[in-house]
Amino acid sequence: MGTDNNERHQPAVALERRLRDCRNVITLGVKPNFVDYGPKERSLIIRAKKIYYPSPFYADLFNAMGKDTFPSYHNYKCVQDKIKQTALFEMTGIPHPKTRVFYGRRQWQKIRDHFDFPFVAKVARGSALGKGVFLIRNSDDLKTYLARCHPAYIQAYLPVDRDIRLVVIGRQVVHAYWRIAPPDDFRTNVAVGGTVSLDPVSKTAIDLALETACRCGWDDVGLDICQYNGKYYVLEANMKYGKEGFRKAGIDYVRLMEQMITDGEI
Repeated sequence: MGTDNNERHQPAVALERRLRDCRNVITLGVKPNFVDYGPKERSLIIRAKKIYYPSPFYADLFNAMGKDTFPSYHNYKCVQDKIKQTALFEMTGIPHPKTRVFYGRRQWQKIRDHFDFPFVAKVARGSALGKGVFLIRNSDDLKTYLARCHPAYIQAYLPVDRDIRLVVIGRQVVHAYWRIAPPDDFRTNVAVGGTVSLDPVSKTAIDLALETACRCGWDDVGLDICQYNGKYYVLEANMKYGKEGFRKAGIDYVRLMEQMITDGEI
């Protein structure tokens, strides 16, 4: 549902800098002490019906106050946290590669009880852009991974050379494109040498992205989906997705966000 004419002419209020180039947004920055905002800034925040990109710190507080945010409070609860994402996928029935988290001293044996080589191991929290993702081919690889990563986040390896990045903003997929792994790497991330392909993406993948975002309560997310043996799997969610795919397609991300705000879509 769109906004009325008066609301259309009111600038949106944002804290984080993601919308700083949008002409219809006032970006105030994130200040850990609320009293460090000036009186006019505090008034803008308190009076705004919605706060854009409130930051993980303020998202909790605005949720407690009953104030709407974009992205949603639920986005911030799962940002760069693969453990929570996996649990949410399992609880909501989202198709996801076999994944388990291992704690404690007997990680090695427990992992080998559940997974055969090769498999994928990841840094469970705080990693992005393909960093902290490893293909574990043998015992030496596993030993190296376990020496540096706690807890252990282990996922079945699906031997594909590409996946699909689908960006959901609001309630629609605003962009979808293929990411193709470089010849010497299994990762498809553009940051590690993956290439963007604008070949058509199936409706099945688009529908799965929308269903995933809806079930998980995410309204600003880049979902990575792959097809393997005729089935689609959601690999992970990226709340801090890159913009290279938008640039390759000639999509002006800033103007897109401006229009979606003006139209009341976010």
